[in-house]
Amino acid sequence: MLTGVAAVGAGLVAGSSHVPMAPRIGGGAGSRPTTPESALRALVAGNGRWRTYHERHPDQTRTVRRTLVAGQHPFAVVLGCVDSRVPPELVFDQGLGDLLTVRSAGEVLDEAVLGSIAYGVLELRIPLVVILGHQSCGAVAAAVRAAEGGPRLPGHMQYLVDQIRPAIDRGLRGAARIDAAITANVRLVRERLAAEPEMAAKVAAGALAVVGARYELTSQRVRLVR
Repeated sequence: MLTGVAAVGAGLVAGSSHVPMAPRIGGGAGSRPTTPESALRALVAGNGRWRTYHERHPDQTRTVRRTLVAGQHPFAVVLGCVDSRVPPELVFDQGLGDLLTVRSAGEVLDEAVLGSIAYGVLELRIPLVVILGHQSCGAVAAAVRAAEGGPRLPGHMQYLVDQIRPAIDRGLRGAARIDAAITANVRLVRERLAAEPEMAAKVAAGALAVVGARYELTSQRVRLVR
């Protein structure tokens, strides 16, 4: 992880009430964050507005909508869960054209998800990828129950369970096991993404950061996962 990105996220980890505020970025490509550090700073500021009920609901004006007809210049990819309580644009107080969002239950990776993220990084040159897990994740809870001897899930849901299973700590029990698996799953997904050859090359060059984060439903705060 880039040192600058880690520094920006330090407040999230420490739970500081102070959130660095970023100026509002417009709809044009020239005014958007172009580095991993500035992109994360914009997300940190947006989450600060969200959790303190000072949302700006940016980039939804008539002018921005018209500008976006010609093309998009999102500044961050957010891979999040499908949970309806954790929409990235709201959690980070962003608007149209700001985020390239990819969602799958439990942030599970498959070829479609990997290809979608690669599109954002390689074609749109987005400098930041955030894997966003969340408190009380149903997909992770289902994986834990299955690992404890529960019935096989119907349809394609078993695939999700199988992918999340490596994140389960067998030394824990009950709610603690589920909670720890949520965070561990974010780490595993982050590591896998960062190891993809195209991503790794950009990370090494300082043009990309792949970070893990976790959204707490109780506080609405996004915390960096190290």
